Amino acid sequence: MDKRVVITGIGAVSSLGIGGYNFWQSIKNGKCGISIIERIDISDLPAKVGAEIKDFDPSNFIEKKEIRRMDRFAQFALAAAQMAIEDSRINLDNIDKDRTGVMVGTGIGGIETTLAQHNEFIEKGYRRVSPFLVPMMIPNMASGLIAIKYGFKGFNECSVTACASSTNSIGDALKVIQRNVADIMIAGGAEAPITGLTLAGFCASKAMTTNTDPGAACRPFDLERNGFVLGEGSGMLVLEELEHALKRGANIIAEIVGYGCTNDAYHITAPAEAGEGAAKCMKLAIEDARIIPSDIGYINAHGTSTKPNDKNETAAVKTIFGKHAYELAISSTKSMTGHLLGASGAIETIITALAIKESFLPPTINYETPDSECDLDYVPNKGRRKEFTYALTNSFGFGGHNASLVLKAFK
Repeated sequence: MDKRVVITGIGAVSSLGIGGYNFWQSIKNGKCGISIIERIDISDLPAKVGAEIKDFDPSNFIEKKEIRRMDRFAQFALAAAQMAIEDSRINLDNIDKDRTGVMVGTGIGGIETTLAQHNEFIEKGYRRVSPFLVPMMIPNMASGLIAIKYGFKGFNECSVTACASSTNSIGDALKVIQRNVADIMIAGGAEAPITGLTLAGFCASKAMTTNTDPGAACRPFDLERNGFVLGEGSGMLVLEELEHALKRGANIIAEIVGYGCTNDAYHITAPAEAGEGAAKCMKLAIEDARIIPSDIGYINAHGTSTKPNDKNETAAVKTIFGKHAYELAISSTKSMTGHLLGASGAIETIITALAIKESFLPPTINYETPDSECDLDYVPNKGRRKEFTYALTNSFGFGGHNASLVLKAFK
């Protein structure tokens, strides 16, 4: 029988707060973390808003000389990992570091460094390119840096599957522990994509909202939605084999019991019609959890606030859950956090775990005008209390990547 895996620590760096529980309080209160972008010049861009982190000081987590050698996405990852490890109350001197691993997903990696160093190269020549360019830009460096900082010598990997990246990282970490390859995995995602080029690319593909009102720009499942809002940050979780956690008296937040992973094999950016691949992914996660669809009480949706995603995800939910789809509570917390691309699944897994633990359904804010193709219960505008045992969280990415996790209340 597979080993059981529980979440024993969380850490988050987000526009809604630094620290997993600060972040969660903002989510519960329906606070919007989206603002006018200030870090870059947006004067020529159609998109003006983003979930930009204003109050992150990397020196609170990283030595100053090391900060200059890390891209912003890696700084986020190290900070969130430190908070998750501290939250877990693991005594690092008492664990087997050969059986402790790291998996951090990212969609883009060190793009801020890549662009800055490319400008140096073009303007001043190769001699002015930093010797730290390559380690700062490569996506796997967040996983590597966390392992180096703490001496974790076990299974270590980086998932790069667009917006499904960190959900894949958490799901793969789950399987590593279930296979008895590790006792502990630090898993999650990090992203720092707010650059002019990134915004220009998404604007060119017509995927981003042109709504300039930060408080109303992201409106998943609403008829007036017209694109997603880019966000940045990191979410990290400590996953632990159950007996290992119980032996040290860990505070268990929730259990992860199912994982599904599929590909649409349909289009480089558009989801498959009627959410076919997403439906299969949810089905696999539910089967892996050894439950039936009607056991699920809450879904944290991918919910990007784009016309195709929200319509097709709703259709996929109806395919898998049938009549139970209308009894489910579903929310898109991207309405508050923006879309953190490869890090979105990690912070949404944190939200899902705490929603189960506290019996609280987080809201989908900015839901005002119903869409006949999106006619389920999206927990509009205000969260509410509800006890439930199982929850599902979805992440879908460009390239047709789909990933779903099933979480369970720990008893």
